[in-house]
Amino acid sequence: MRNKLVIGLSAFALTLFTAAATFAADGKTVTVSGEGKCGKCALKETKECQNVIEAKEDGKTVKYYIAKNDVSDKFHKNVCQSSKKVTAKGTVKEVDGKKELTVTEIKTVE
Repeated sequence: MRNKLVIGLSAFALTLFTAAATFAADGKTVTVSGEGKCGKCALKETKECQNVIEAKEDGKTVKYYIAKNDVSDKFHKNVCQSSKKVTAKGTVKEVDGKKELTVTEIKTVE
C-alpha cells in the first residue's frame, strides 16, 4: 500500500512539473526534461542538425526545438548520434506552431 502511495505521489509531482513547463508564459524560465535527440539525424524533421527534447506531458509527447545559441551548439555532440535523457532550462515561445526553447543550461541526466 505504501509503495502505491509513493508511486502515485511521484506521478502527480511529475505531472505538475511538466504542466508548469507547458503553461509557462513567454519569457519565464522553465525546466524541461525528456529525451534529447537530433532533429536531423534522429527525427528526420529539420534540414540541419538541431537539438530537440521530446518530453511527456499529460500522456502525450511534446517536442521542444532548441534555438541555436552557444549553449545548444556546445551540447549538440551529446545527442547527434544517439538519444540521451536531458534536462534543460530556458524560455519557451511558439514559433510556426512549434515550441521553441532558448536554453540557458542543458545537461544529460544519468
